[in-house]
Amino acid sequence: MTPVTSLGVCCQTPRVKRSPYLVALGALLLLGGLIWTAQGLGVISPGAGLDAGTGPTVWAFLGPVIALGGLALLVWPPRRR
Repeated sequence: MTPVTSLGVCCQTPRVKRSPYLVALGALLLLGGLIWTAQGLGVISPGAGLDAGTGPTVWAFLGPVIALGGLALLVWPPRRR
């Protein structure tokens, strides 16, 4: 049973569903960013899978940026339509 005010209007705000595609994209970006950060810092197999031309410093910088973007997709409130 939903709560009703004296005017007969429901007083709960409707839940806005988050797109499952955005949740999946956010999770992938977060995981990929964490892996890139760990590789750039030399925690996960130093030098493996990294482009020798860019060096680990680029991945240590780009990894957290990508991870924060993924986290933002996961926690940012969805828009109402």
